[in-house]
Amino acid sequence: MLYTVGYEGRDISGFVALLARHRVDELIDVRLTPSSRKPGFSKTRLSEALADAGIAYRHLRELGNPRENREGFRRRQQAAFDTYREHLGNGSRDAVDAVIDAAQQRSVALLCFERDATTCHRHIIVEVAQEQAPSLPVLHLE
Repeated sequence: MLYTVGYEGRDISGFVALLARHRVDELIDVRLTPSSRKPGFSKTRLSEALADAGIAYRHLRELGNPRENREGFRRRQQAAFDTYREHLGNGSRDAVDAVIDAAQQRSVALLCFERDATTCHRHIIVEVAQEQAPSLPVLHLE
């Protein structure tokens, strides 16, 4: 099972509880830089909170959306989506394969900031993953 989730508007305890309710086994962080001004969501603190709940943490930097492409995502511009899709094809394919492999074996969630998956690059990761594995179930956690 593959979930996607954003931490926008959430606190760390509620976020971890959400993942636990959905029985997520592993959180895959797809932020280019896994840091946050929001307490609890930088790499070290996040991985510690997840570990306390029995959830594994992995950062796949290769799946991060390049900084210069982010505004286009927020505006839902097709050019930004196309640019990111191209990014996935240029050296990030192994990371997409790792997501697919993990999601076929256990319950996995892709993490980024945006709560709305349509304004985040993780929805493109899901599209590419489902092109390769059409039967892969996906749920965007709100």
